Amino acid sequence: MATFDDVLVSIGGFGQYQKKIFFLVYLTSVVVSHVYIGFVFLGVTPDHWCRSPGVTELRNKCNWSLEQEKNYTLPLGRSGSSSYSQCERYDIDWNSSSVSCENPLLFVQNGSWDLPRTACQDGWVFENGSSSSIATEFNLVCANAWKLDLTQACLNLGFMVGTMILGYTADIFGRKRCFLFATFVTSVSGLLLAFSPSYIWLVIFRTLQGLFTRGGWLCANVLITELTVSEYRRRAGIANQLSFSFGIMLLPAIAYLLPAWRNLQLMITIPNFLFLSYYWLIPESPRWLISQKKDVEALKILRQVAKGNGNILSMKFKTITIEKNDEKVNCPSVMELVRTPQMRKHTFILMMNWFTSGLVYQGLVMHLGNLGGNIYLDVFISGAVEIPASIIIFLVIEQLGRRLPFAAGGLLSGGSCLVAAFVPENLSWLKTAAACLGRLGITVSLEMVCFVNMELYPTYLRNFAVSMCAVLSDVGGIVSPFIVYRLAAIWLEMPLVVFGVIGLIAGSLVLFLPETKGLTLPHTIEDVENIRWQQPILHNVSVTCCMQNDVEVRRIEDKLPARGSTYNRNSQCQRHCFSEDCP
Repeated sequence: MATFDDVLVSIGGFGQYQKKIFFLVYLTSVVVSHVYIGFVFLGVTPDHWCRSPGVTELRNKCNWSLEQEKNYTLPLGRSGSSSYSQCERYDIDWNSSSVSCENPLLFVQNGSWDLPRTACQDGWVFENGSSSSIATEFNLVCANAWKLDLTQACLNLGFMVGTMILGYTADIFGRKRCFLFATFVTSVSGLLLAFSPSYIWLVIFRTLQGLFTRGGWLCANVLITELTVSEYRRRAGIANQLSFSFGIMLLPAIAYLLPAWRNLQLMITIPNFLFLSYYWLIPESPRWLISQKKDVEALKILRQVAKGNGNILSMKFKTITIEKNDEKVNCPSVMELVRTPQMRKHTFILMMNWFTSGLVYQGLVMHLGNLGGNIYLDVFISGAVEIPASIIIFLVIEQLGRRLPFAAGGLLSGGSCLVAAFVPENLSWLKTAAACLGRLGITVSLEMVCFVNMELYPTYLRNFAVSMCAVLSDVGGIVSPFIVYRLAAIWLEMPLVVFGVIGLIAGSLVLFLPETKGLTLPHTIEDVENIRWQQPILHNVSVTCCMQNDVEVRRIEDKLPARGSTYNRNSQCQRHCFSEDCP
């Protein structure tokens, strides 16, 4: 009886058909990056100050400059700041008849400026030329600034809950069906978000958007993962991250052309409606169909794959099975993640790094909005520096292993954040360079934690463990906006200090993980407990050709360090066609 991998190799493990499907899914990654990063432009907060009733008329009458108006109406910031307060004004009745152009502040006695102050009871004036944003339209500044943080936190809360829900339902209803449903809800909620009449509705639609955006995107990625052979999956994952990075680089151009937040929201939402056409363009996962005993539908899709790759599905593949482990295993549970010493250590370190990756990755992007520089250029650069991170991983992961690049990414991001925090303002080039290195480092960590997480847990617990650990990434995303915006109100660079310390801690903890390069994936908890004593299997490799199910394949025999012993990887022929090598 043929396995699914047998059939997939015979019709093309990664042919033109799969490449077309991958390209279509990569387009969704571009749009998902706009939902994830777009808040930098949607919620930008320009310079602002309290509105004082009567000042506008007096300013026009007296021909005051903007600087004169601020000087007369606004106190300086607290703690000896040289800038004007954004959340307080002088408590003066500017409609009073005693106020004149020549001497507007008759209340000043003996040169003292210790006038009574009041909060911005009549709203705010935002800097001329600033575009409409969520912050300016709903006055999410000063005492209401936490509501801006809550908007992004609700998106991440939706990510967290939606990933768990759709990850479960996709195993029941199928990858394609869940992806299309999630795309439809994401499209509608994004459209309604652009027309939100109030802040409450904005938060509701933002949460719905997060609830289905990431979960639907993961369903599509699971589908393409199950449609190709294992040796191409890591390469495909890196290409997917590159698509996400290109999306970040494209976003500043869209935001520059459409500065008003409602127009920008419409523009980044409309492509989601186009993805509904994938109903006719992408197939359901044949591997999932087989697991649901829907062999007829699966064979129909496999014939489409074969035709798209210029092959023919052999009639010998009448029945297909998904390889399963017949051994009796425990059911996945949270307790299994912490039941033994090595499992506890792995779970704690990985959860810490998932949390750090979500916190620092999103925090560094959102921090760009606080720096007051060219936000369009800064966001473009932040996306561009992710591309070298993916290339570095692709080049070194099989040479240096997992642990060193993983730890280096965390340490680099942490150290760079601390350097950027304490670099003087007059060395802006050095601050920018340090921030770029921080983005590169945290991107490496974010991609590496996915690989390592799968390689450090037993088979029966692997998917569950990855899901539970990855939840901490969304927790970091929820916390991130509060750290970025609230701590920056105390000291602009304080968020970078927090990110730096947490990044260094997370990177250092990675050094306590075992190296998994060249090791077989663990099947039981006992394998995990003994993983540090396991020897790599990739030493002297001999290759022989064989025939299996009329498919030319290579048998790879890896010699272990023990003299005279041999090991057949997976105890079977590697099912990859090498017609140019096999006689």
